[in-house]
Amino acid sequence: MTALDWPKCENARDLGGLPTVDGAALRSAALYRSDGLFRLSTAGMAAVRAAALARIIDLRWQRECDLDPSPFAGDAIYRHVPMLEEELTYEVPHDTYAPMLDHNQGRIAAAFRALAAAPAGGGVLVHCHGGRDRTGVLVALALAIAGVPAEEIAADYGRSPERPPVAMANTLTYLDENYGDAESYLLRIGVPAADIAAVRRRLVGG
Repeated sequence: MTALDWPKCENARDLGGLPTVDGAALRSAALYRSDGLFRLSTAGMAAVRAAALARIIDLRWQRECDLDPSPFAGDAIYRHVPMLEEELTYEVPHDTYAPMLDHNQGRIAAAFRALAAAPAGGGVLVHCHGGRDRTGVLVALALAIAGVPAEEIAADYGRSPERPPVAMANTLTYLDENYGDAESYLLRIGVPAADIAAVRRRLVGG
């Protein structure tokens, strides 16, 4: 994992190097996560463009995009895929994302499919507003599919400001206990097996 110098973004990192259960590691420059790109300075925008990304996936609500438009919204690589329903119908606890997994399955499936459909030959950047909650859940599912252990996924989540690792650890425990594992969850919510395999190949090869 490498923190990125994208001026004005304070929660940007390359997830390459995270270990997997079989002793491998995630590819560098395959999957990035960050907070909202609307914060970027001119130098920050240049740094993002220099990364030669294949896809930028913006998980924010439409109202957030209207208020703070992405500087990349006009680019061919940009995709806006809101990951939460417009009006939440559940309480948002501070120590787990279990309700997000239960109540936003169609949106989560669409976001994961967008990750799977990213062109080859460049990295994928996933972001929301703060780069913590929505980004944290989608990235956790991708990392789990790639074979990153739960404790490493939780530790990476904990690198985001004001986010203790226990919240993601609890989420992953809930996922396993109620859906079997990340792959079973994704299949259940409508993500094709081929898309799951595509994300795994992007992150670790094979």
